[in-house]
Amino acid sequence: MRIVSRETIHRAICDAIREITFNNDPAVITGINQALATEKNELVADVLASISTNNTIAPEDQIPLCQDTGSTIIIADIGSEVIIPGACLQEIADQAAAEAQCSIPLRASIVSEPLFDRANTGTNSPVILHINQVKGDKLQLQIAQKGGGAENMSFLIMFPPTTPLQTLKDTIVSRIIETGSRACPPLIVGIGIGGNFERCAYLAKAALFEPLGREHPDTRYAELEQGILDEINAKGSGAQGMGGNLTALAVHIIYEPCHIASLPVAVNLQCHAHRHTHIVI
Repeated sequence: MRIVSRETIHRAICDAIREITFNNDPAVITGINQALATEKNELVADVLASISTNNTIAPEDQIPLCQDTGSTIIIADIGSEVIIPGACLQEIADQAAAEAQCSIPLRASIVSEPLFDRANTGTNSPVILHINQVKGDKLQLQIAQKGGGAENMSFLIMFPPTTPLQTLKDTIVSRIIETGSRACPPLIVGIGIGGNFERCAYLAKAALFEPLGREHPDTRYAELEQGILDEINAKGSGAQGMGGNLTALAVHIIYEPCHIASLPVAVNLQCHAHRHTHIVI
């Protein structure tokens, strides 16, 4: 068995939050700059240039990449041989997020109760924590800051299992295009297929952590990802809804087994401020 101290985890999460607060995914930066280099429309080029400039200034001046420092999302893969003595991971993560909120500082974006009082916790915590147990003696943490705009535009549909593939594709594409500028495109699109009602939503979120533009190991899903991406970009909604050929940078799908009577599909949208990291303890 391997003991991992509370202090080690706390510090790693704090450092990770600080890193992603100022730094965009390098692959997103490259994609934005490539689109800017070929864009002919002056208005769209101006939008892309502003995004590109922000990607440069934020880490240089230590200014948050986006004013919406979002919900802190953590997907934790805990090795079966890992022991965390004296504390649970949720408690450690919440305290680390609260410390980061004070020291960076971050906008306090979390309310303690969602419907009536909506009182702000003032600490940007609690975090949204997903825990998976895996083999081994490592603790792997995928950490992201997820803004409210793109999250609000995400959706879940329980399709009939007889739904034609093209109908599924058309529905996903049309729903994404309908969001216009509200999800702050260019987007990364995470799609979860299978599982059940709540599991496919998790899969869609987890898909956002995939390396940008990676090719799906199943050629059928690789073709589906590329087809959805091409159809989204062919609609011409573009960066911040201003037009152009870059509405989405990537589409990633994760699938799991599901019930014979179901075809759950969830789509989780991520804006161009794609703030995430993967650490191993």
